[in-house]
Amino acid sequence: MNSKERVRRALAHEPVDRVPIGFFAIDFDTVERLLGHETYLRAKAKSQIAFWEGRRDEVVQSWTEDTIELYRKLDFIDIVNVGAMAGGVAPARGQSPERVRQIDATTWEARDGRVWKYSEITGDLTLVAGPTPNYRLDDFPLDAVPQRPDPSVFEAVDAVIAALGESHYILGPSGGEAGMVLLGGMEHGLMLYALDPDLVQRAIDYTTRIAHLEDDIYIRPGTDGVLWGTDFAATTGPFISPRMFRRFCLPSIKERVQAVKSRGLAVLKHACGNNWKLLDMFVEAGYDAYQAIQASASMDLGRVKVAYGDHLALWGGVRVENLVSGTAEDVRRDVEAAMRLGAPGSGYIFGTTHSVAVGTKYDNFLAMLDAYHLWAERAAAGQFG
Repeated sequence: MNSKERVRRALAHEPVDRVPIGFFAIDFDTVERLLGHETYLRAKAKSQIAFWEGRRDEVVQSWTEDTIELYRKLDFIDIVNVGAMAGGVAPARGQSPERVRQIDATTWEARDGRVWKYSEITGDLTLVAGPTPNYRLDDFPLDAVPQRPDPSVFEAVDAVIAALGESHYILGPSGGEAGMVLLGGMEHGLMLYALDPDLVQRAIDYTTRIAHLEDDIYIRPGTDGVLWGTDFAATTGPFISPRMFRRFCLPSIKERVQAVKSRGLAVLKHACGNNWKLLDMFVEAGYDAYQAIQASASMDLGRVKVAYGDHLALWGGVRVENLVSGTAEDVRRDVEAAMRLGAPGSGYIFGTTHSVAVGTKYDNFLAMLDAYHLWAERAAAGQFG
């Protein structure tokens, strides 16, 4: 059973030869330890700054070569998420970069007043200032047609699929999800659900239509599924009430899931935070899998498995907090608990509660893989009945 078949069977809750393993992403610092050289792969700030500086081809070459090298070295990993940020769709070759000036060692500013700050903790750029657009209904015409990008934007994606697509389960780009639209950013966007619901609904309708049309462009041959990554909840619960989520978000999500599934692809949902009040709607939407299952947000894998394991494949297990701040023994305990709770009855993919995030201790990463392999060997020997 190769990786592609193993993941397909797990998503269908069918027996597998071993529990599949995959990650939402492996960030650049761990990639560099594994490969022994610097990389742009999952180096979000480093890649963006290089794009601003006109070094697009250098970045895309790294994304391509390092993704292939990484998953050939870790050839037991079943899933390759080539749709992840800083590893997939890139600016077009020859495109003039956005003019952004560096103000100081950690700050960049665009001509329209947007300002980004670099975070050492996340290795990412955060937008900290900028104009808040004054959106109107006319900004979201329901007869709009998306512009087809230059094919070079898929240079890395297509090369990785060509190299790994026969053996691995490929999660690739699509037109995207459209259910939760946040106009003008998180805080402003959430307020608009209460202050201007007609505008929010129009934006969701527009975004949903564009996403359907862009599937024709962004879903690449050889893709097995998509992994959508918009979070719907904080650690204490959903960003908006379940009633509002059902009214505004769920109809679009159901449309998008059906559209992608009609192309023969699976739809996997990454969602950090406390999603208990939304999980019935995850099932109703038709998601094939729920990835993240953030234990630190009260999403206990065992409880989710009992309540929803017959309806959703579950993907996660090791706390990213333990990878970053814990000990190797903490990580081994996470692996043991995840496999004991998630593996029975299939419908489970081993991984982390988010990603192998920036700051992960390399020894903890290796301890996670060693513990996974030990469990798989014991399971193959029939030690778990």
